Amino acid sequence: MTNGIEAKLARLATGAAPRVLDLFSGCGGMALGFSKAGCQSLGGVELDADAARSFATNFHRGLPDALFEEHAKPKDITATDPVALLSALGHDRPRAVVDFLVGGPPCPTFTRVGRAKLREVQQHPEAFRHDPRAQLYVPYLRFVKELSPVALVMENVPDFLNWGGHNLAEEICEVLEGLGYRCAYTLLNAANYGVPQMRDRFFLIAIHKLAGVPVRFPTPTHEVDLPPGYEGSRDVALKHIRELSLFSPKLRYVASPSVSWGAPPALTVAEAIADLPPITGHLDGSIRRGARRFNECTTYRQDAVPSAYARLMREFPGFGGDGRIWDHVIRSLSDRDYRLFRHMQHGDEYPEAHALAVKLFEAERHRLRRARANFNEDALHKAFVPPYDPAKFPNKWRKMEPDKPSRTLMAHLGKDSYSHIHYDSEQARVLSVREAARLQSFPDGFRFCGTMNPAFRQIGNAVPPLMAFALAATIRETLRERVVSGTVARERRPRYGRQLVAEKA
Repeated sequence: MTNGIEAKLARLATGAAPRVLDLFSGCGGMALGFSKAGCQSLGGVELDADAARSFATNFHRGLPDALFEEHAKPKDITATDPVALLSALGHDRPRAVVDFLVGGPPCPTFTRVGRAKLREVQQHPEAFRHDPRAQLYVPYLRFVKELSPVALVMENVPDFLNWGGHNLAEEICEVLEGLGYRCAYTLLNAANYGVPQMRDRFFLIAIHKLAGVPVRFPTPTHEVDLPPGYEGSRDVALKHIRELSLFSPKLRYVASPSVSWGAPPALTVAEAIADLPPITGHLDGSIRRGARRFNECTTYRQDAVPSAYARLMREFPGFGGDGRIWDHVIRSLSDRDYRLFRHMQHGDEYPEAHALAVKLFEAERHRLRRARANFNEDALHKAFVPPYDPAKFPNKWRKMEPDKPSRTLMAHLGKDSYSHIHYDSEQARVLSVREAARLQSFPDGFRFCGTMNPAFRQIGNAVPPLMAFALAATIRETLRERVVSGTVARERRPRYGRQLVAEKA
């Protein structure tokens, strides 16, 4: 039973835009990349209210009010019927309309950090196994079965490959192959694809066997040297893969594609954000604590020539800026933090910041004693030295390096921005919303609904649009390789033999 796959393939063969449904859509990072590759958004399924409204605002504006609100309202995938969803979003023949299905089930339960938090909450060493978020790939597969897309993409953290010693990707591939798909999965880093951020993620691509084409992943366009921490995380995620490869030649895992010789270096933080205006109001008290709304705008720096990447962010097709920036806002922190940010060196993390704080405290205590001033030593220490143990929080802080890609942006950036301290010591601050969006490759014309913290969460949770674009463009190019004569009549035998073999340890 092919469930309309032939008709979809025939339509795509005419050059028609693939139609995409986005599950766990967030604000639309995946959708934006697929849109740039010439695809059309059918809608998204997203539980977070701010992210769901951002998705609708960016991809479905201009619809009648009632239909727009249907797109913008939050949706629980566990309680959403695929056919009823598409009908409510205004699509006739819902089983025939979805060409591509994309999305990434929420990842906190699959990360080592997320597991630790669950153990703390539930006081159980394997509480992560019982987290309902770990089962959200099941409704994803239900959507595949009901809607029969030609191709699909699933994204998650690398630890998805080693979830309590279990490789969920293989389990998912077995189900998809039973539904008629060819599958492969790998780890890709966004910095290899024109994103100024080192962000390692698991990606699974499946294409229906009636297309008669292999599964391929995009060739990296940029060279990047991953720091030891990223390599270590990869090793942990792939440990289970390497062990299984000794006993099973049928693993669907493929090694990450190699960078082409002569590829340019990865884009840097400075290339991404140096043309955005400085922010210093937190230093003179004109920026106070409280919710940051996007009701005031600023303009680009006049004394900075935008890089090619910055020009792309300003002129992104369909999402170009209008010369104004509405979300260049930051968290307010303490004078203690600003003092440390100013004195930290590029690449410094919390242990260096803590040692610097102690040194500054001792210098100030010495100065006050020499001046015979009265002071409370405990209060002075608190005003200079952060309270976190540097042995327990080695990565809590980091001052970004202007000449390298950013480290991974996290969803909790709005609540704890210390992981991304601005490289400019004169500004002595953490990232703004728009700077975070630039590092994630969201263009300046992309709008985030809600206030500052929800916007940071949406950015950190998203698939970088340029990463998604590389995937979408590769899938489209792969499908163009089909030999089409009239309508699809039979399955072609794959030409790639045993390419999908496990990487040997």
